Amino acid sequence: MEKSSLRAVIFAGGVGTRMWPLSRKKTPKQFERIIGDLSTLQLAVGRLRPETPWENIYVSSGEAYSPLIRKQLPQLPKQNLIAEPKMRDVAPAVGYLMAILAKEDPDGPVAILWSDHLLKKVKTFKTILASGAKYVSDHKGKIVFIGQKPRFANQNLGWIKFGQKESQINGFSLKQFKAWHYRPGQDQAEKYFASRHYAWNTGYFIVNPSFVLSQYQKHLPQMYSKLVELQVSYGTPTHQKKLEKIYPAFKKISFDDAILAKLSPQKAVVLSADLGWSDIGTWEALKEALQTSPNQNLTRGRVVCFNSKNSLVYGFTDQLVTAIDVKGMVVVVTSDAVLVCPQESIPEIKKMLASFVKTKLERYT
Repeated sequence: MEKSSLRAVIFAGGVGTRMWPLSRKKTPKQFERIIGDLSTLQLAVGRLRPETPWENIYVSSGEAYSPLIRKQLPQLPKQNLIAEPKMRDVAPAVGYLMAILAKEDPDGPVAILWSDHLLKKVKTFKTILASGAKYVSDHKGKIVFIGQKPRFANQNLGWIKFGQKESQINGFSLKQFKAWHYRPGQDQAEKYFASRHYAWNTGYFIVNPSFVLSQYQKHLPQMYSKLVELQVSYGTPTHQKKLEKIYPAFKKISFDDAILAKLSPQKAVVLSADLGWSDIGTWEALKEALQTSPNQNLTRGRVVCFNSKNSLVYGFTDQLVTAIDVKGMVVVVTSDAVLVCPQESIPEIKKMLASFVKTKLERYT
């Protein structure tokens, strides 16, 4: 099987409060076995193998999670685990990664991926990555956004608007990028879904490091100058000390706000397909991704649902969990906490956990 020259970076730094009580500060959702016997981080890496060699796979996360990552990914080269000394949102994380990768190969294609997603059509995904990498190799000053063909009018996701076909690779069309639309209202989402010019934003993109760093130089000049310092010191004995001094002082800002929102549409194309993709960052999203019929119950562990429908009941202990006459509910049982709530109340989890801070309950967050 042909090996890919594409370098892939998987970001695994989020806490994921909306999947509490399974996801906690010490063990966020990307390290938990939500689907099957592997964590979503392990699944994300598995989708790249064997075409992408281990030396081309990188994982970015907070320093506190390094032991977990090394345990779950023992084959990952030590230097390919990029640990942030302090979490400063995605813009500093992407900038630091690109500075490191540019030192090795400034123009080689890099895929930015996330660790907490579900992808059912892995073969299609691999072809999409190869197609995007080919396009970026041939068009150094452009970025390829990867979109999911929408399954319904989802108002909880970002949408990408695209225009006419610009190119075609491996049977997939690359279309002109037009605009972002972040979490539209339901009426607007219905219009996007009815149109043939929108895709769900997966958050995945393919680009070369030199182009990304040029955007930092343009839009975040102060951060860029510090990234250059880190790039120069990378691989030397003084790098870690310099990283611990510079990185925590970076402005906390998202990559979308810092770079992508300011990107000229002419610098991007959209590669959209049905990847069977879902952002399973909430219990509600997990249920949508896995349900095969509207009234199906989703269960895990020692669970019995009696006269119940359209509910998610997950048990992560040896304890028997039973649900009677339950409809549209989410029940999650762990060794030290239990969540019971209607599906529509999932957004309230974050507020509830915020109320735990500086109380005796904070240890459960």
